[in-house]
Amino acid sequence: MNQLSAKELDIKVRPVVNLDALCQEIRERACTGEFDNQAYVSQDIIERLKQLGVYRALVPRRFGGDECSPRQFCELIEKLSMADGSVGWVASFGMSPAYLGSLPETTLQELYKDSPDIVFAGGIFPPQPAEITDDGVLVKGRWKFSSGCMGADIVGVGIAPRKDNEAHGLPRMAVMPASKAKIEMTWDTVGLKGTGSHDLVVENVLVPKEWTFVRGEPSKLSEPFFKYPSLSLATQVLTVVGIGVAAAALDEFKKLAPGKASITGGAEIAQRPVTQYEFSQSEAEFLAARTWFYQTMDVVWKEVSEGCKPTAQQISDMRLSCTHAARIAAKVARKMQMLAGMTAIYTNHPFSRFVNDTNVVTQHAFMGDATLQNAGAISFGLNPTPGYL
Repeated sequence: MNQLSAKELDIKVRPVVNLDALCQEIRERACTGEFDNQAYVSQDIIERLKQLGVYRALVPRRFGGDECSPRQFCELIEKLSMADGSVGWVASFGMSPAYLGSLPETTLQELYKDSPDIVFAGGIFPPQPAEITDDGVLVKGRWKFSSGCMGADIVGVGIAPRKDNEAHGLPRMAVMPASKAKIEMTWDTVGLKGTGSHDLVVENVLVPKEWTFVRGEPSKLSEPFFKYPSLSLATQVLTVVGIGVAAAALDEFKKLAPGKASITGGAEIAQRPVTQYEFSQSEAEFLAARTWFYQTMDVVWKEVSEGCKPTAQQISDMRLSCTHAARIAAKVARKMQMLAGMTAIYTNHPFSRFVNDTNVVTQHAFMGDATLQNAGAISFGLNPTPGYL
């Protein structure tokens, strides 16, 4: 019997994307300033991320996805972030099924009917007043920090329906085609410039109620992934960007140090005892923080995979390890820049981007000092502030 071709079977075959080759290309293009200068990741890279499976990674198999574990996804984002922090940050929103899984199952079937490779971008805060009508929710307003919106297929915006008091004070999100929203390019920052975290502006778009969901509300889907704490995952996928960038800084310094001599005639950087001491100390701190980060994730994933509910302490450990890892990553990147000397002070030098990108990660609200306060409260058997767990 003759073999039928994929075309004859009407099967959509994804092009094979070599991750190492893609990362090398991303690294080279990032070094030219392409993503930073235009303030978004180029669309051809977004398409390659789709082909790589970034946006289907966490989608259930029954919707055509790959159903990866949180760790597998974070390891992928770490690898991409080693090539460029902005690309890693944009790719990290492939975690969107953790949020979109709160949509009705019939809506998800509609969303993924043609492909699971859906790019989602969201602007949540502050939730904007929205009018409830017989046909749905009338949405209008402006939302900041919509990372990756330039390449999105769908967008979600935070709303506060006037006649709908949400439980736990969590915001409701309205999902719509990206074409329904206007993008105002307001993103001008010291780091992660290429994330394109611009403003979304929506003018009187009617969104059916079944295309809205409460952000942070437990999904009704049965797969173990949807029992994993979604707000913790949202923190982890951003933290791992800093981890990837710091790993790149360590690697870059290991290439630089053996051949870098001082202009004053001193020994090569790698030959200096102080450099050897400070590099090894930084590498040890980095590896310890990275290991704990993944360890807390493994503990909780094992619990949900076995049908158990994670404890408050286990979830808190995930949040605390994120803040710790993000700050260690920034510290390590800055140390590598300092050890590299005057070579690393130029705006477009990789070490400058490493420092700026890792510091922006620490500025995110998920990694703020409140995490330390809440983790301490959990340790003492006290209740944390709402939204922490």
